[in-house]
Amino acid sequence: MFMREMTARTMADRMSWFWMIFEPMAVVGIMVAIRGLISGGRHVAGADFIPWVLVGMMGFTLFRENLMRLLGAVDANSGLFTYRQVKPVDTVIVRGFLEFVLKSFVFMLFIGLGGLMKFDLMPSYPLEAFFDWLSLWVLGLGAGVLFSAAASLVSEIGNVVKLLSLPLLILSGVLFPLNYIPHQYQQYVLFNPIVHGLESLRLNFFAGYHSLDGISLIYLWFWALTMMTLGLMLHLRFQDRLKAR
Repeated sequence: MFMREMTARTMADRMSWFWMIFEPMAVVGIMVAIRGLISGGRHVAGADFIPWVLVGMMGFTLFRENLMRLLGAVDANSGLFTYRQVKPVDTVIVRGFLEFVLKSFVFMLFIGLGGLMKFDLMPSYPLEAFFDWLSLWVLGLGAGVLFSAAASLVSEIGNVVKLLSLPLLILSGVLFPLNYIPHQYQQYVLFNPIVHGLESLRLNFFAGYHSLDGISLIYLWFWALTMMTLGLMLHLRFQDRLKAR
């Protein structure tokens, strides 16, 4: 199943690898141009702006692609359910693991290219940064497991989730520092678990970076495990309906 997904993900479209690499670069380029026009600064709260945006964009993409790709995993692999040992949740988990492998490879590629271009993209605390990266993946996997079942049962849910992609990009602090938000509203931003993963990742990439108070991976894991549990319960309860779609 993994090799089937890998082939479909990387070989079905000749531009697949190009878009995986080009999308983060394009976003970073646009944000650097906008920042240059507005303020002209190259640093944000103890980090260089270009690596700061790239790390945030890659972390958010890891979460978003897990969620979006897993939405259609059950329907895309319905032909495999003729084998009784294959369950709908298996296709979701395999696709989620594939996204982790691909996004990790692309991220390491950017880290290597950053070194060649004199951008400091090596994490200051590698083990902690890897755990943050893993945490964002688990959060996306939990959301994907939950909404893959929900969207297969009620198709409108999938449409709503897709519409939330852009607002989440803005509200998660991917493109601008959260310190820019007025102090009285910063506490509301922390309700978003993605913020905790991205800011923790940046804190472990850039030793001098300063973030909001209250960043906690425990909160992120609470959301991840809760969504994972609810998703697995839905897959178990409606397994026959999911196979029959």
